[in-house]
Amino acid sequence: MAATNTSGRRKTSVARVYMQAGQGNITINNRDMKSYFANELLENIVNQPLATLEQVGQYDIKVNVSGGGIAGQAEAIRLAIAKALVSDNAEVKSALRKEGFVTRDPRMVERKKFGKRKARRSFQFSKR
Repeated sequence: MAATNTSGRRKTSVARVYMQAGQGNITINNRDMKSYFANELLENIVNQPLATLEQVGQYDIKVNVSGGGIAGQAEAIRLAIAKALVSDNAEVKSALRKEGFVTRDPRMVERKKFGKRKARRSFQFSKR
């Protein structure tokens, strides 16, 4: 397998993934995944596409991720890994789509509007 480059997004996080066949090392922003994500749940989110296809430990993955919080970053990485697996082998797309890993989650923070205190919250009304 040649090196595969893909990107994934979630909220304001953007992840660029460089994947190639290897020992299963996952490096995020030049740090090991275990040191980058202190929470084991976030590590599981990143590994979900590989675990679904039973390919954990078969690829070396280098990730550059920026923006958002760590949960959004983990989901952006998950999308990028799923897209890289699909670009490597198109037959796995249906299995990944069934789990919802190929679809980008479009939910983002709504912008604040003028004349409002927040995006939708108005200032307190005072009749007198």
